Amino acid sequence: MENSHFFAMLSRMKYISRWGLMHNVREENIAEHSHEVALLAHALVTISNERFGTDLSADRAAVMGIFHDAGEIITGDLPTPIKYYNDEIRESYKQIEKVSERRLLNMLPEDLRECYSPLVESEKSDTELVPFVKAADKLSAYIKCISEISMGNKEFLKAQRTIKEAIDSMELPALAVFMEEFMPSYELTLDEIS
Repeated sequence: MENSHFFAMLSRMKYISRWGLMHNVREENIAEHSHEVALLAHALVTISNERFGTDLSADRAAVMGIFHDAGEIITGDLPTPIKYYNDEIRESYKQIEKVSERRLLNMLPEDLRECYSPLVESEKSDTELVPFVKAADKLSAYIKCISEISMGNKEFLKAQRTIKEAIDSMELPALAVFMEEFMPSYELTLDEIS
């Protein structure tokens, strides 16, 4: 049996830094980010199920959150201003993401690929959970902005406004609940939340 490099490659998520064009008081990598997205996606689906009567898998959303940026192990984290500069670059980057996701998936033994395909290949994700993972991704970025600004880093002020606008435009009731009930705590100190 041939060795598989899939999980060893995933373990390298901790070496891929986020927010590459911006000064960071505290560096963040995609492993940390993915962990936070998993927690937040689980929370959003749980809120949706309990408060809005949906019947979705919070556990599955969490796992999707863990894997949502896995392709960046190969591509790195392309800064948002570059990734979304124009339609041509955006479409080209989507193709690069597909290639990197497929390359990563091909590191698995063939009998396991089908199980991991909906987690690694973004276009094959569970469609009903994708909005929750996308919202969790935005929440994680917003939380990063709050953290950096609270440490005196004004570089994140514009990013915070832009991300907040994106969050406000998402039509996801559970996200509105999270923003109202849980987000204010992120602006408090440890003593204040204890």
